[in-house]
Amino acid sequence: MGAWKQRLDELGIELPGVAAPVAAYVPAVRSGSQVFTSGQLPFAGGKLAAVGKVGAEIDADEAKQHARTCVLNALAAVDALVGLDSIVRIVKVVGFVASAEGFTGQPAVINGASELLGEIFGEAGSHARSAVGVAELPVGAPVEVEMIVEVA
Repeated sequence: MGAWKQRLDELGIELPGVAAPVAAYVPAVRSGSQVFTSGQLPFAGGKLAAVGKVGAEIDADEAKQHARTCVLNALAAVDALVGLDSIVRIVKVVGFVASAEGFTGQPAVINGASELLGEIFGEAGSHARSAVGVAELPVGAPVEVEMIVEVA
C-alpha cells in the first residue's frame, strides 16, 4: 500500500466511489504532470448531502463538512484516473459556496477542504486557493470544490 492510501487508513477515511457527472464532462483529466478535477459536489452514497444556501438554510459549520465531502469526491476522481499514490502535491483548490445575501464566510467554509488535505498530505497538501461566493450551484448544492494536483 502506498503512503497516501496508508495515511487515509490511519485517519479512518475511506474514499467514496467516483461521483457520476451531472452533465457533459468527465470527473478528472490528466495533462502532463497535472490532474484537473471537475467541480465536485457533496454527494455521499449517491445522494446530494444537502441543498440550500450557506448563511440561510445551511450554517457555516455544516457547509465546512460538506466541503470535506467535496474534496473526498475530488480525490476519488484522481484515484480512479491515476491512483492516489501518484500524487506529488496538491497545487490548487477552488471552492464555490452558494451564499445567502450578506454571507461572507466563504474562506472558513472552504477550510473544510483545505484542512482535510493538510491532514492527509501534510506539507504536500499545502496549496493555492480561491474561495468564491456564488448565487447558485448545480442541483442546489451548498458547496462545490475542484482541484489541481501534481502527479508523478
